[in-house]
Amino acid sequence: MSTDRVVAPEQPTDGSKLKGPASYFASIESTYGRPIQQWLDIAVAQLADHPHMQVVTFLKTEHGLGHGHANAIVAFVRAAQS
Repeated sequence: MSTDRVVAPEQPTDGSKLKGPASYFASIESTYGRPIQQWLDIAVAQLADHPHMQVVTFLKTEHGLGHGHANAIVAFVRAAQS
């Protein structure tokens, strides 16, 4: 798995909304108080050595994220790396 940085998408300025896993990003930022880029960086680092569900579990147990939010972060990173 690549350890290259995955950059967070910018919020659309045309009134449209992000789709797929990125649609959770605004909620993740407001719920957990950290920029989405920090969460993406954590996921990239973890995915270098661990499979998808282990990283989801790590985000849930070590950082208190809900399952849907953790899975959205990991899914976004994996899609960007493929």
